Formats: sequence, structure tokens, C-alpha cells
Amino acid sequence: MAVRGRYLRFPISYRIEHWVMVASFVTLAITGLAQKFAQTGIAIWLIGGLGGIETVRVIHRVAAIVLILEAVYHIGAIGYKLLVRRYGLDLMLTPQDLRNALQAFQYNMGWREDPPQQGRYTFEEKFEYFAIVWGTIVMAATGFILWNPIAATSTLPGEFVPAAKSVHSGEALLAVLAIIVWHMYHVHFRRFNRSMFTGYLPADVMEEEHPLELAEREHRAASETHRELPHVSARTYLGVYAVITVVVIAGLYAMATFERTAIETVPPSEESVTIYSPLHVDPQPIVVSFNGSMTSWDDGIGELLGVKCSFCHGGSTPLSKLNLSSYDTALLGGSSVPAIVPNDPENSGLIIEQEAGDHPVTLSAAELETLSAWIASGAPR
Repeated sequence: MAVRGRYLRFPISYRIEHWVMVASFVTLAITGLAQKFAQTGIAIWLIGGLGGIETVRVIHRVAAIVLILEAVYHIGAIGYKLLVRRYGLDLMLTPQDLRNALQAFQYNMGWREDPPQQGRYTFEEKFEYFAIVWGTIVMAATGFILWNPIAATSTLPGEFVPAAKSVHSGEALLAVLAIIVWHMYHVHFRRFNRSMFTGYLPADVMEEEHPLELAEREHRAASETHRELPHVSARTYLGVYAVITVVVIAGLYAMATFERTAIETVPPSEESVTIYSPLHVDPQPIVVSFNGSMTSWDDGIGELLGVKCSFCHGGSTPLSKLNLSSYDTALLGGSSVPAIVPNDPENSGLIIEQEAGDHPVTLSAAELETLSAWIASGAPR
């Protein structure tokens, strides 16, 4: 239908459907990407502004239900047009669309003088439409798994849950980028298309982008009139579609209420609680008698350190990486100052720690004097 140089492109039902999808998609994109990149500053600000992560999840899932219901309506509307009104499959991809894409590429590169002649829907519009169809299917399937992981893993392997998370977030990011790069360019930047606002396209735009539609419009309108089925067929279709819709809505309700998948945020306690308190250990001497004639490692020094120190400084993972279970490992020292510096007891870690008096295990004065004398003599083996 033409009105003063304009042609009806989208009736009101198409436009309402479009804007419902836009609202749900934008809401899903904002709330979903805020959860995917939750540690970024803008995501923290957005989640806080929306009332917290629980509210963001609720908004995200409500928008998902709206998108699914819109898809159900869209399928029903397409079925009505195909089965009752006998409209053509204008949105289906055909080999001609691939040829049109190649011709458009050649035209944009300057290798052809004229762009491809296209009908009601261009190949760009068809590609975008089926990208939305594919994306909606993927997002609905993976979203169900994430929403109800217990129900999903009752029949699927558990690996499907992290896989669904990866696919869901990746597809969401891809969809947002496709809208920004592909849709925004073709509909808003290359030429601002007002048909989803007004329903009409100017005649010059129709002639440039949809010349075949202009040539076939009158013939197609006549064909639609003659192919329309009796009213009883419409009633039959709407009855079947109503049953399917009720089943889908019942399924959505079950999906939304079947199980709880997220831990609710616990309100912060007003009580001040100490969450970490270092354990204070008073040095306690281990009473073991050693004679004062120990002059080498094999003559008793090794046994002394083994009894007093090897509990912490021995085994496969000694404390501070200091292993006193053998002569060679003792001389290697630990992660701080050297434990044993031959001929220099004052700079040996063993003597320094014991003289400080705060080590968990302390040597007696005689034992400390013997150990110091052994180090001063060169720490012989």
C-alpha cells in the first residue's frame, strides 16, 4: 500500500513485536554482561544501582521469559500467515541470496556498476533474521541448563553446565557486537530507516533496496486474496496454536519455579566479629638430657637438633624450608638468615632465634652453649 510516495513496510503488529524484542534484548544484554564482567567498575556500579545481584538475576530472567513468549507469538504469527493466509516464504534463504551477497560485494568493491536487485527482504536482512533465530535457540537452551542445573544434569553429564555457561555468555557477547556492528550500520548509519517507527518506507528507498517487491506488489496482493482459506481453517489453526501456547506457558512457569540455583546474599551482620586471631604460643622447653661434651654433628649435635627441632624443621615440607634432619640439609639453611654459619655463632639463625626467647621450642642454657661452641669450632660433622 502506497501513501503519498510512501509504501507500507511493517504494519503495527510487526512494529510492536519488534520493540518488545528490542526491550527484552537490551535488558538481557545489560543484565547479562554485568554478570559476565561483574568485577569491572561499570558492572559494580550497575549491579548496585539495580539493587544488587539478586535483583539483576530476577530482571534478567523476566526479560528471558518475555523474549521466549515473543518467540512463541512470532512462530504463531508466521504459521498463521503461511498456513491460513498462504503468504510466501519471503524470509527464507535461497541460493539467490548468496548470489546477491556476492554481487553486493563486487558492487561495493567497484567491480560491478549496479547493486543486486532484491525483493521484500534483502540478503542482509535475512542473514540478521536467522542469526536472531539461531541465537534465541542457543540462548534458550543454555539458559535453561543454567537456570535449572539439577534438572538438566539428571539426564545430561555435569560438564554441560560449565559448557552452557561458556556458550551462553559467548553468544550474548557475539549478539551484542553483531547488533552494534551489523544492524546499527545497515539500519541507522548507512541510511536511517524509519520503517520500524512509522511503518513506511519512502518510494526512493523502496526503489533502491526492494525493486523486485515494487514490481511484484500488486500481483502478490491479488494472489494472497485468492489463496486465503475458509474461516474454519483459521479457527482450527488458532485452536491448535492456543493449546501449544498454554503448554509453553506452563513449561515456562515450571522452569521459573522448579529449583533455586543461586545462593541468596546474606545481609551483613551488625555484630563485630574477629575473623582471624593469630595463635600465641608461649615457648615451652622440651626437657631432654644431653651431655655437654658434644663436639660434632655425629657426636650428639644432630641428635639434639633432631629431638628438639625436627618436628617442625624436618620431613618433606619443613617449616621455613629449614631441614635439620641431616647435616647437609642443616648447612643449606632456610628461607631467611642462614641457620648455621660455621665459625660465626652470632650470625647463625639457630643461635639468634634461641637468644631472642620467643621460639616455640627453647634450648636449655647448657644446650645453647654447646650448640654455640660447636658452630664456633667450625660446625664439624
